[in-house]
Amino acid sequence: MKKKTKQAGPAAWLRENKWTCAVLAAALVLLIVGRLLAAPARVEAGQPEERADYESAVVEQVLSDSTEKDPAADNGYRGEQLLLVTVKSGDYQGQQMQVYNYVGPLYGGPLHAGDRATILISSYSDGTVNATVYEFDRLIPLAIVVALFIAAAVIVGGRTGAKSLVALAVTLVCLFGVLLPALMKGANTLLMTFIVCAYVAVVSLTIVGGVQKKSVCAMLGAVAGTALALLFGLLAQALTRVDGLRIEDVEPLLQLRQTGTPIGLRGLLVGGIIISALGAVMDVTMGIASSLAEVHAANPQLSRRELFRSGMNIGRDMVGTMTNTLILAFLGSGFTLILYLYSLGLSFRQLMSSAYVSMEVVSGIASSVGVILSIPLTALITAAVFTREKQQSFVYSCVFIRMINGRQKEKSRDIRIVFCAKGIYHGEKFAGGFWKFLASTGIFSEHAARRSCQDRGTCVPAGKTDRVNVYPGEKI
Repeated sequence: MKKKTKQAGPAAWLRENKWTCAVLAAALVLLIVGRLLAAPARVEAGQPEERADYESAVVEQVLSDSTEKDPAADNGYRGEQLLLVTVKSGDYQGQQMQVYNYVGPLYGGPLHAGDRATILISSYSDGTVNATVYEFDRLIPLAIVVALFIAAAVIVGGRTGAKSLVALAVTLVCLFGVLLPALMKGANTLLMTFIVCAYVAVVSLTIVGGVQKKSVCAMLGAVAGTALALLFGLLAQALTRVDGLRIEDVEPLLQLRQTGTPIGLRGLLVGGIIISALGAVMDVTMGIASSLAEVHAANPQLSRRELFRSGMNIGRDMVGTMTNTLILAFLGSGFTLILYLYSLGLSFRQLMSSAYVSMEVVSGIASSVGVILSIPLTALITAAVFTREKQQSFVYSCVFIRMINGRQKEKSRDIRIVFCAKGIYHGEKFAGGFWKFLASTGIFSEHAARRSCQDRGTCVPAGKTDRVNVYPGEKI
């Protein structure tokens, strides 16, 4: 009957993952501290003369509808609707209101009975209440989309997929809970963005891969690649003389600065480059480090140069796809404007002199450069770390000694004692010589050695180096 194997409990798991737990605990403390420092100061507000609330509502009836299709807007609807809705949240929950829905390409689409909408309820000091449709209520549809994404990640990715979702949650908390509030308080845009991105890289890779050599190598490569993307972005920004201020995007931020909000604007372009490059950089560095770890495990005799060369060969296959991914991501984000510029029939020089086009080119290329340069950096770091273990590891050359107590052999008793010569890997000749010297003294018993090592599945012939990982004082 087979004995039941003891399952590892929480205590054993904590012992095995103590460094991972320590890093994550420290990261949690840093996140809390960062959030407290970045949190905006509380301002006691007086009684507002006007109050605006965005609440959920359900359309009960369409009272009037003047919407019609507009061929100029690709058959989109224009006009207005008068709706009877029931408020489902907030102070006016359960009440029915008549609200106007203004329909157009820049506003929203027509609504029907049974649709959910987000309405803007404006309350005034004289008791007047006015409500209009803000937009279609997309909370539940977005929740369904997110749930499908989570299900796909967990079903396909298993435990690793679940870990990646946790890492994504940490990333979103860092961006929206620390970075953006810190920038609103006047923190240096580039420095703060780089610190948060480096933090995200370390924590995300720790969550996914734990604290082990390959994940540490990936962390170092990701931080270095992100730093290079930052430096190249600054260089490209200086050469092209773009400050990162798009007219349509910067106007609200300029208004914030006029109201006293000390937000930095000129570092936003390079800050966006760092954030956009981070995901691809982490993907590439973890792929390189993990692949080289497998290569080293399959062939531990590879030198540092050979292991680095393998990493470069693997990385070259990633360059094309990752570069295309980043460039296409930037082109896709501005596809509407690109289509508009193309329709104008601008000359090549005019197009390239446009600040908007220059910023998109700088963003895409700088992010790609960060990804590309992270490949040799990660390969070099990983090769150095894994070959360092081989070059500095110790081999214990051990012998089993039979000590004879008493003069008569029949009254003697065998006491097996382990003597180990500790030497560097490349000093194996010395260790083997030490073994042979002890064997030549006559006190070495080959039979005792063989009998002692049977439990480990290894039999060491007399005069040979014992490669069994036996430490001084360990019983065999």
